[in-house]
This record gives sequence, structure tokens and C-alpha cells, in this order.
Amino acid sequence: MSGQMTDAAGNEFTPSATFTSENGWRDVSIVFIGDSFVTGVGDPKALGWVGRVMARTSIGEGVLRHYNLGIPGETSGGVSERWQVEGKRRLEGAAERRLVVQVGQSDVTAGTSIARHRLNLANILDEASSQGVATFVVGPPPSADAAMNATIGQVVDAQRDVCDRRGVPFVDTFSPLAGHEQWESDIAASVDGTHPGQAGYGLIAWLVLHHGWDTWMG
Repeated sequence: MSGQMTDAAGNEFTPSATFTSENGWRDVSIVFIGDSFVTGVGDPKALGWVGRVMARTSIGEGVLRHYNLGIPGETSGGVSERWQVEGKRRLEGAAERRLVVQVGQSDVTAGTSIARHRLNLANILDEASSQGVATFVVGPPPSADAAMNATIGQVVDAQRDVCDRRGVPFVDTFSPLAGHEQWESDIAASVDGTHPGQAGYGLIAWLVLHHGWDTWMG
């Protein structure tokens, strides 16, 4: 186990992301928390992007557990309130404890200010780091509504800044998918006009897997 470190917010913590046992055996628990995109609403295969990412994730020798705690309509404030209560029970006892967060669209719908969203996300990341929980943030994808997308873009910029200041990996799904033909056709064909099907979740999974996931997972 590596020694104590200090994050950009001044919190001292032991980075569980760098933990390795002497014999190479790893014991990893990952909690995915956030909104309906974490849950995978709209995917007829019931995999979402989380299932697709985990299907392609390997740690070598050891035990890898993952828990999907997504709730449709969840905001950053909701995640800030419940991640420790619900996540702690899943992470307890694991040598490597990891938290993946995806929120944003529900904050826009709920009218959460950008300042409040920044504070909520910062609190989640800072509290996690103080407890030795490694974090990874996935930004919200674009919607079918142009006006809403203008605000989602601001949320994404805020998330990137919060993560950059703390050295936390951040995956922007908004910029690559805005105007993407396959994404837009998947949304247009969806039941609710908000959530994608297999193709759309596959695109999000690809972005996560190719933008720092393997490095973060070690």
C-alpha cells in the first residue's frame, strides 16, 4: 500500500487505486452511482454502458465486484447524500474501493444551478478521496433538445474543471455524441426520446473504455 497523499482540496488520503498485494492478488469493489443512464434505461439487453464496460474489464488474478446504484431522475445532490450510505456497504472490506459517478441531465431538468452542481460533485470527490476511495466521473450525454443541450454543455465544462483540479479521470460523452448520427438515430427511435438503445449505450461504453478506464483500473 502506498503512503498518504494530499489531493487538490487539501485532504490527506491513501489512494486505494494504487493498492497491490504482495502476491499480485487483487480484491476490487466498484460502485456505479448516478441517474438513469447508469441504470441503463432503454437498453433491451439490460446492459447499459456499465454492463458493457464491466464485460470488458479484467484485473488479472483476484476478485472484481461491481454494484449498479443508478436511480432514474437522480441529481448530484441525491448522489452526494446517498453514496456513502449505500456505497459504504458495498465497498466495505475491499482492498481496492472505487466509485464511478455519472450525473448531469437530471440536474438540468431539476433546475440545479451550475454552482450548486459543482459543489455537489466536489463534495462527493473530496469525501471519497479522504476515505481512500478512487473516483472516476462520466459526463452526461446529449439530449434531443437543443436548449437543454446548451445547459448540459455548461454542466460538462463544470465537471471537467472539478475533476481536473483533483486529478480525477473525467470522460466527456457530450461533445463526441452531440450531432453523432448513430446516437441521434438511437435517441429518435427510443420510447421516451431521452434514453438510447443498444447502439447508444455501446457508444458511451466505448468512450469510457478508451478514455482512461484501463489506466484507472490499473
